[in-house]
Amino acid sequence: MSIDRQFAVLNRASTERIRNIARLSDKELLTPVGEHWTAAITLAHLAFWDRRVMVVLDGTEHDGKVFVPEIDILVNDLSLPLWAAIPPRAAATIAVEAAQDLDERLEKCADDVLEAVYQYNPRWVVRALHRNEHLDEVDAALKV
Repeated sequence: MSIDRQFAVLNRASTERIRNIARLSDKELLTPVGEHWTAAITLAHLAFWDRRVMVVLDGTEHDGKVFVPEIDILVNDLSLPLWAAIPPRAAATIAVEAAQDLDERLEKCADDVLEAVYQYNPRWVVRALHRNEHLDEVDAALKV
């Protein structure tokens, strides 16, 4: 199977959405998104998970097989107080940087690495799938 590199277009579009939200004022970045999150927390969350995929790619390239870091499903709840402590502007900057870095890394990745990672979890390659779920929630909270 050959990896469909169309994921790059989807990922770059979701990164542009992150960039647009990152341009909001600090007050707007504090807009509640759901019960416990804000737009800024959403951005910090996305940055965290994009950085996780970087670790997956590093390990997969190094080991020659899909590397799956042991991360408990509760990481979001455990990380929430830390993400909330990040100033909104810093969360926005971190999210844009993480998304851009991962987009570039995925686009340069060898097909065999991408295929192996994609087979394990498509959301680790098509980051837009995860990003857009949360960005849609932010847009709805902001009434964009």
